[in-house]
Amino acid sequence: MLEFLDPVEQWFQTTFDLPSWLLAPVAIISLALLADLFLRLVVWRLSNVLGKTRHRWDDVVLLALRRPLWVGVWGCAFIALASLGAARLELGRVVAYTPTTMWVFVLLMLGWAGLRLVRQIKHRLMLPPQRNSANPMDASTASAVSKLLGAVIFTVVALAMLEAFGMSLSGLLAFGGLGGLVVGFALRDILANFFGGLAIHLDNPFKVGDWISSPDRDIEGTVEDIGWRLTRIRTFDLRPLYIPNNIFSSIAVVNPSRMLSRRIYETVGLRYQDIDQVDGIVSSIRSLLKEHESIDQDSYMLVNFESFGAYSLDILIYAYTHTTDWAEHLDIKQDILLRIASIVDDAGADIAMPARVLHMADPLTIDRDVADSSENRDSNKRDEDKDASPRLVPKKRNTANTASSRHAPSPTRGEPDDPSENASSQDADA
Repeated sequence: MLEFLDPVEQWFQTTFDLPSWLLAPVAIISLALLADLFLRLVVWRLSNVLGKTRHRWDDVVLLALRRPLWVGVWGCAFIALASLGAARLELGRVVAYTPTTMWVFVLLMLGWAGLRLVRQIKHRLMLPPQRNSANPMDASTASAVSKLLGAVIFTVVALAMLEAFGMSLSGLLAFGGLGGLVVGFALRDILANFFGGLAIHLDNPFKVGDWISSPDRDIEGTVEDIGWRLTRIRTFDLRPLYIPNNIFSSIAVVNPSRMLSRRIYETVGLRYQDIDQVDGIVSSIRSLLKEHESIDQDSYMLVNFESFGAYSLDILIYAYTHTTDWAEHLDIKQDILLRIASIVDDAGADIAMPARVLHMADPLTIDRDVADSSENRDSNKRDEDKDASPRLVPKKRNTANTASSRHAPSPTRGEPDDPSENASSQDADA
């Protein structure tokens, strides 16, 4: 492998009076030092100079390549020195794998440079130079582009490395077609989430930082991250909510962050006795909204007496504010409602409160004598009912009858009583 260095080694030995085997290591180290000096004096400084210009992409490639080039130069020098040492020691197996090792290392450096290039592209898409007129891209789209390019670079480098190790790409792709069906069936949920994330990045229904909600699911909060499998949302109670991306393909999503303005939709109720002032109050409120600096005059605006409510005369107020900030919108709404209250008060009217009025068809009169006689009848009836109620009287025990009903004991044990004696004793008691 090193036969072409024989003439140079002989010249080196005769000129510098040094062993010929030192020529190759010295030459490799010298070339590495020259390449390192070139990178530091040219590439590093040139990338710093180009970074200060107003152009968007002129320094991106240099920023991505300078560190992989530096590592690649010294890595290739180390592999070459190791190969020379193995050749001098007659390690044929190590020398045989030197070209493969060198090619795999170069592929790794190219993949690293490609990923750094993707990262620089993402950074410039979101943050163009100050003097550049390009519009910055939102973080979600820039992240989608960078992830897609990174996946392509990783796939190409991986296939090239497999080919470098002796694997056939045609057989690998044929096996991948059959195995892809099995893997796709086993990982259908993961693939569904992957393509769901891709659809979110392409359709862009929301981005990182947007406030979203769903009327179909209990989902509401601020989007913090859109991954290839999950989307992380921070709810208003500051809890993280992780949602699989395929869910968004089957639900409706509301994005209030992209509203053009915020709506004021209120109903003011007046008392029924203030119906004569309704026309003037409606006109004053309409003039208030038309003259208010925070109300969007180009949007739809309505102020009308809407309906006869259950206890009030309802006036509809419908308008839009310029701002989309919720706190600022609430301040504007508060100012308008307080001014409306002042208009109602100045007109001599009042805001209606929930109330009911009962109207009697005929007036009722009460005769005092009839009421007294009725009360007396009711009192007598209560007394009669009280006397008619049953009373409980304790029952006295008749001890004489009880004693007479008992039989005297027989004078002779075991013999029955004499009937004549019993009869005479009953006559005596009587």
